[in-house]
Amino acid sequence: MSDLHPAIQALIATLFTWGMTLVGSLPALWTKPISQKWLNGSLGIAAGVMIAASFWSLLEPSIEMSLELGMPGWLPPLIGFLLGGFLLWGLDKTLPHLHQGLPIESAEGVHTSWRRSTLLVMAITIHNIPEGLAIGVAFGATAYEIPGASLSGAIALALGIGLQNLPEGTAVALPLRREGFSPIKSFFVGQLSGAVEPIAGVLGALAVMIARPALPFALAFAAGAMIYVVAEELIPEAQKEGDTDIPTIGVMIGFALMMFLDVALG
Repeated sequence: MSDLHPAIQALIATLFTWGMTLVGSLPALWTKPISQKWLNGSLGIAAGVMIAASFWSLLEPSIEMSLELGMPGWLPPLIGFLLGGFLLWGLDKTLPHLHQGLPIESAEGVHTSWRRSTLLVMAITIHNIPEGLAIGVAFGATAYEIPGASLSGAIALALGIGLQNLPEGTAVALPLRREGFSPIKSFFVGQLSGAVEPIAGVLGALAVMIARPALPFALAFAAGAMIYVVAEELIPEAQKEGDTDIPTIGVMIGFALMMFLDVALG
């Protein structure tokens, strides 16, 4: 894999993460329900992985690259992080979308006549763009011999996000069954949550390869976007039933898993 172009590497990695989402969505084809507590814990694990990945795989390399490029170690990460969160906030306020379990009247973004299923897909798409972008930027950074940017680290990031996509796919697809979607449609929409990742991954890899000075900004940008998703969607969704213990344990497990992968493999 080391002989491949970084954009191809990013494509392969994000196809893997999409595939894990697809596998995680398979339980929607079954009739036996899965405990809501398990789903809440899955969302917590996803949040923990994304939090850990934001630091170990994105912000820490961003700081190292900033110093290597002769910039203040804090400046590019700070600017990139805030811009990433601001962009996701802007998408959240403008793109029509609907979170699961809410009536269509609660759709966010500009008013539209889109169907409920389309609005749900849009919410999922907004969620997964930062994950694909983070993987793409990580692989694109390996094109330069800069401390903190390694192929093994990029693979560890893709592996961690892929592992969290497994339960996340289930947590997306199964609630659709309870909303009245057919098993096939629930599975299709659930796996679709990962379809945007290969697109974002390839674009992210190509972008940072074109402009090397943008690397530390891009890494921090992806981190900011991921943290926004965690704070705005994953954790509130995991705790909306009133149980905070299981989601919190999930966050701890997810963080520890991603930290282990990044340190051991990166």
